[in-house]
Amino acid sequence: MNLIYFLLRSSWGMMAIAIVTGFLSGGSSASLIALISSATSSSPASRLTSIAWGFVGLAIVALVTSIISQVTLVRLSQNAVFQLRMRLSHQILASELGHLEQLGNPRLLATLTEDVQSVANAVYDIPFLCIDIAIVLGCLLYITWLSWTVFVLVLCLILVAVATNQWLLNRGQKFLTLARDDQDLLFKHFRTITEGVKELKLHYQRRQVFLTKDLSQTAANLRRHNVRGLTLFAASTSWGRLLLFFAIGFVLFALPNLITISAQTLSGYILTFTYLMLPMDNIVNNLPRFIKAGIALQKIESLGLSLADRAEVSTVPPDFKFSWRRLQLKGVTHTYSQEQEDSSFILGPLDLKFYPQELVFIVGGNGSGKSTLAKLITGLYIPEDGEIWLDDQLINEQNREWYRQYFSVVFSDFYLFEELTGLESTHLDAQAQEYLKLLQLDHKVKVKNGKLSTTALSQGQRKRLALLTAYLEDRPIYLFDEWAADQDPVFKEIFYTQLLPKLRDRGKTILAISHDDRYFHLADRLIKLDYGQVIYDKQYSEVEKQPL
Repeated sequence: MNLIYFLLRSSWGMMAIAIVTGFLSGGSSASLIALISSATSSSPASRLTSIAWGFVGLAIVALVTSIISQVTLVRLSQNAVFQLRMRLSHQILASELGHLEQLGNPRLLATLTEDVQSVANAVYDIPFLCIDIAIVLGCLLYITWLSWTVFVLVLCLILVAVATNQWLLNRGQKFLTLARDDQDLLFKHFRTITEGVKELKLHYQRRQVFLTKDLSQTAANLRRHNVRGLTLFAASTSWGRLLLFFAIGFVLFALPNLITISAQTLSGYILTFTYLMLPMDNIVNNLPRFIKAGIALQKIESLGLSLADRAEVSTVPPDFKFSWRRLQLKGVTHTYSQEQEDSSFILGPLDLKFYPQELVFIVGGNGSGKSTLAKLITGLYIPEDGEIWLDDQLINEQNREWYRQYFSVVFSDFYLFEELTGLESTHLDAQAQEYLKLLQLDHKVKVKNGKLSTTALSQGQRKRLALLTAYLEDRPIYLFDEWAADQDPVFKEIFYTQLLPKLRDRGKTILAISHDDRYFHLADRLIKLDYGQVIYDKQYSEVEKQPL
């Protein structure tokens, strides 16, 4: 039913057309059985001729309505899955960064891939499900028309089958739900394989423990839960088929001894029950797929509600001004809570001011809160307390999107786009080539139609490409999080002594998170953090004799 509601939300009109035509197709197919049964007992040629015309008409109706139902539902289902993927993508990008980090990449990837694909696989089978259900209902109506006694028997068998199958299916669904939870953890281990392959290769013991304990245990749990769940589904399928054979045997061997029944009616029963086996098998065999899709939809809805609960206001930002006077943080705080620990790390309260054409180094030990401060300054983290002001504008949910457009950022865990996405300029390729020369990458990378020829470079060179994007964005404030950490000594010298001063001379404000104390004298200001607190914020000349 979750799938039906899902498709109805997408387009109830198309869904209604698909279901009606599906039932017409199934009903026409069931009516063909009645005609075949009548034809086997009819002797007059005139009656056979009329039955033949009826047979042709029903066959055409069954064919046409089946095609309409399947085509309509294929279009509807693919459109619904497309909308689902886009809705999830929009919700993820609209949610607060801190909340996304709490959810974790494995859960997001599992939902975007496994869950959405499970739904897509199931909705593809819905047209056939409608046709099979219609055939079953049509056959039951024909059985009722032949004899109420046999219908009561079939109804009793259906009630027994539904009750027992429901018990089996409920237990199977519990195991498949556990398997879906295992899937999230398995995605986490897959991420370890892809991102930590070098470290695993270099440490035999670590690799063996990971393979035999972490990965193997999770994969075994997933296998065990899937096997148990699907075994119960297989048992329900076999049990349903057994009951159908029991009904055929009862009608064939026992019913003639209980009531007077003609050979024609008996052959009609046998033909109908035999024809019922295929659609009944299809319905029961597809139940695991529909149940897995229902579980996937629950996961998707759960994630969607979680994302919507922490969604940011979606606005189209107006153009930002290149001229600004002051960026100020007033009493800003941010808290990290660890689920496994009782303690929390608190950054702040922070009171900081930044001005145009200023080169500021943000320094401090590992874990002092530098990267968190960067995310607060750029508006990626929302302050739990305190305020951020840009000139006379208080930054809130209505203008946060506009505020973020002031920053060009290269984080330590940056993502490098293969295309210069979102940059509009008639001379974009020429500008990019000039910056590639400045970054000493013009011999390795070319730009054509806004697309980089390659990104398969060393980490330091990839960071230079990220810097290329920042240059082309041409925004008022630049923030670099340990940008020079992966650079060779020669280019590190160029970055600090040439690139940063030139950016400042162009009127840009640069905030550089760095450990390179040999270049601190180039800064206009130094801000030092220690365990989430600013221990000093002064002009470099005031702190150059103090220990860092």
